[in-house]
Amino acid sequence: MNSFQFLVAVTASCGGLLFGYEVGVMNVVLVMDAFRIFFNLCTWDGSKLNADGINIEDKSSKDKVPFYRFITSSFVLGALCGALLASYLGEKYGRQKTIMIGACIFAIGGILQGSSIRNYIMIAVGRLITGLSVGCNSVLCPTYISEVAPAKIRGTLASCYQLMITLGIVIAAIINAIVWYFTNIKPDDLNTPRTKIDAEISNFEWRFALCLQAIPGIALAILMSFLPKSPRWLCSKGRDEEAVQILAKLNATSVEDELVQSELRAIQEDVAATVAAGSSSVAELFSSVIRRRTFVVFFIQLFQQWTGVNVIMYYQSQIYNEMGFTKFLSTIVLPVVNNLVNFISTFPGMWGIEKFGRKTLLIVGAIMMMIFHILTWAFSTQTSKGEFWKYLSVISVFLYVFAFASTWGPTPWVYQSEIFPLRVRVKGSAVGTMSNFFNNWIIAFVGPALMKMWGTRSFLLFATCCLLAFLFASFFCVESKGLNLEEVDAMMSGKAAGKA
Repeated sequence: MNSFQFLVAVTASCGGLLFGYEVGVMNVVLVMDAFRIFFNLCTWDGSKLNADGINIEDKSSKDKVPFYRFITSSFVLGALCGALLASYLGEKYGRQKTIMIGACIFAIGGILQGSSIRNYIMIAVGRLITGLSVGCNSVLCPTYISEVAPAKIRGTLASCYQLMITLGIVIAAIINAIVWYFTNIKPDDLNTPRTKIDAEISNFEWRFALCLQAIPGIALAILMSFLPKSPRWLCSKGRDEEAVQILAKLNATSVEDELVQSELRAIQEDVAATVAAGSSSVAELFSSVIRRRTFVVFFIQLFQQWTGVNVIMYYQSQIYNEMGFTKFLSTIVLPVVNNLVNFISTFPGMWGIEKFGRKTLLIVGAIMMMIFHILTWAFSTQTSKGEFWKYLSVISVFLYVFAFASTWGPTPWVYQSEIFPLRVRVKGSAVGTMSNFFNNWIIAFVGPALMKMWGTRSFLLFATCCLLAFLFASFFCVESKGLNLEEVDAMMSGKAAGKA
């Protein structure tokens, strides 16, 4: 791998940074005093009074659940729609240009959220818009990377997208923790609420955190303008001369080099076969040759969500509070530590995806996650007996996050970007991404109610899902390590044809 290939992959992966920041930002914003006061969830001293001073002690917890559902799930709904649009936009305008457009849309959505009036609708619309961007780029960024990366390290480079998601979550957690610390409770003891109940409170903290999303959005749009178009997309549009120039630049050699020419021939043959078969359609995803791949990417992304990762990422402050930790630890310390574990653990996954292969990571990861979910539940039932059990519970959560981030975090994104043929690659990736966000939306919608009704017993549900994920990976996934995209297509076609 040369420096230009690395630069291209890392820059395109920054689409994941936007995704991660959007996920991470709401975890702390939802518990910021100013945010809760602004939307009439409580007064700033934490009492169960609304803005009119009316006691809502008996129904406050019921009132919060629909609000959390609405705010969190609107983003995921937008992402689902964005994944639907990605197929059309990515084929018509190209991967690179569409990612740029998506980044600009993300910036607009962030500004709308931070400028919200005292109404749920505006902030929900802002999150829906950022969701459109994230959904679209979640399809196109891994696809773009897989189309410009060499076969030997394609998995590692494509998993940079997941690495950037985790980095975005870390950045959001650190920025929000600093803002929350200095604006919420620093003037007094860290665990003592303010005493002036009728004092004016600034909305700077949550507006700043949400508006800050515009900066990485604009930065990604600018950086993507310097990157080349996908050579595979160019060939599909009959622009072979441009494609060969980009292949030469990506391989740091001349256009006459045999490596460049062999890559060009493989792409041209794939394009020729695509043209001979006519334009692709969604129905083709369910043809005898393709449907197995569609089935695999749909369920691999479904199981990724039902391992429970986003219940932890969206509502981790509430989970730590349920375990008995103070507000300071639940809101600042533990989320930052957890998000750092998530980020650092992605590096072993990037190495292991080429060393051990995609299927091995999925199988081993599912077993590890199941074990740590069961341990989290078991330890949490003993937290009333002392601090020791509380810390064992949170360590089990961290170990689960390690297992997820190093296996099921990056692997589904890599897998769905490489197993479809060129003619339906974006459409196939869109199916996987739509599955991810649809199940993400379900998790976001039922998560607050699930945690309220079941508490830490919810981890047993996710442990069961991890067992099902293990069985799925064992019997339905195949290994694509070390193969170029055309070889992966040939292997998958042969297996599909053999079963048909």
